[in-house]
Amino acid sequence: MTRTRYRLRWPIAAVAAAAAALGSLTAAAPAGAADTGTRAAVASVPLPPELEAVRAAEATRIYGSPEERPLDQRKTGLISLGDSEISGEGVGSYESPTNGPTNWCHRSPDAAIHRTGIAADLTFNVSCSGAYTGNIRIGGSKQYADELVQSDNLAVKARNTRIKMVLLVAGANDDLQFGPVMTDCVTRYVLSQGTCEPKYAPGWQARVDALVPKVEQTVRDLKTVMRDAGYADGDYKLVVMGYPSPIGPDFNDNPNFPGKLVCGGMGYDSDTKWGRNTAVPAFERGMRKVAASTGAVYLDNSRLFHGHEVCMEDTWARGLFIDLSKPGGIDENSTRQSFHPNKSGHAAFASCLTQLYASGLREASCADVNSSGTPTLFPLAWDDVYKPLRVEATGDCLDVNASASANGTAVLGWGCHGGRNQGWWYDSARKTLHTELTQDRCLDVPGAAYQAGRALILWNCSGAANQKFVRDGATIRPAAATGLCLAQGAAKEPVRLQTCNGSANQRFV
Repeated sequence: MTRTRYRLRWPIAAVAAAAAALGSLTAAAPAGAADTGTRAAVASVPLPPELEAVRAAEATRIYGSPEERPLDQRKTGLISLGDSEISGEGVGSYESPTNGPTNWCHRSPDAAIHRTGIAADLTFNVSCSGAYTGNIRIGGSKQYADELVQSDNLAVKARNTRIKMVLLVAGANDDLQFGPVMTDCVTRYVLSQGTCEPKYAPGWQARVDALVPKVEQTVRDLKTVMRDAGYADGDYKLVVMGYPSPIGPDFNDNPNFPGKLVCGGMGYDSDTKWGRNTAVPAFERGMRKVAASTGAVYLDNSRLFHGHEVCMEDTWARGLFIDLSKPGGIDENSTRQSFHPNKSGHAAFASCLTQLYASGLREASCADVNSSGTPTLFPLAWDDVYKPLRVEATGDCLDVNASASANGTAVLGWGCHGGRNQGWWYDSARKTLHTELTQDRCLDVPGAAYQAGRALILWNCSGAANQKFVRDGATIRPAAATGLCLAQGAAKEPVRLQTCNGSANQRFV
């Protein structure tokens, strides 16, 4: 649906300073009778006087008068809260006054909340780059003088519109300190100071464990705000969305790779591998735990940017970017747009959110399929579907050599150790086998040469016939040549095609 965006102009001078904190507002045709709601009205808890003034001013702008309307007489709305991952940081177009010099929330008109296909009259983006949970929770602190605490912003908008979805993307700026870590990793690369993984890996899980209860309390606070505004828990969806991995080690597979300096992929290859394979998945598991413990809906986007990372041919994230347009030279705000979703990345978020809202699922994951450029929602959690495939004869597991994921990487049998390079997911709908390392690499019969002795490799997922396999009992067979089976001849040898004969070295259990 098409939405026409407009900014609020306050008729009450006394609340002018608060107006900038009310976020972006997007108008569209009424959502229709199906969205008006039939639940009996529940009175909201009165707001403090200063917030009530803000609410009345907004209501006047929307409806022409300041009173708080019954739920079924309001326009419908969607709202996003959180940090730079969802505010629009990295898109490059930002709304005044959120592009400095005194407010760096970097809210973009192209942020995901404004671009979903979810039927709504108004969309609000009150997230802010750099926000931590203390800027969102009840009784929290303002980030900037002209900003409201984000939960207060929700309280206002929940009384003026009928909120259908509350989206929360938060946690990276708490104990994880994702921004400073990324900055340090880039600095170490530029100054040839050595990789950052040894510095951060030992304490990474502890950081995640420490931030989880803070995000959990934030979700509970947002539920309290909605209840105080007269909503039952079932009147809206509260979605906790995870973060995608913005950078990976496979940029050399980009046929037009211009070099790290040009595309902004500044970092040691081993650090990008650690980020994709360890750091982001650990954070994802933490956010999944948050959603499960609070009853929120969970959207796992940790694999959404696989194949679209920084320096790839169709990137959904901005690489290292230094903004020299602001007076005063380079400072801490000059690089804040780096390693964030770009406009295409927010379009991908919007697509996933639209599919999630329509699905009715409590938990789902989103990823690009076969490099189509179109996100697909899966009714599953990635952590639950990737499993080892053990060769019955040797006891080895199907293994991606050296945990690499570049095109052409060998697939072999190796001693089972539970690493991500031994995790596999069989997409039965598309007959493809994906390595747990990245959603963008599939098991592949090179050159579609279906012949005994042919070794298998990883290759960019494309949906081609030579990437389709069928599971026949314990055997794995090319869909185009079902008389051949995957087999391992001896321990630590490559996995090859063999004529199917029922032997134990062709059975994967």
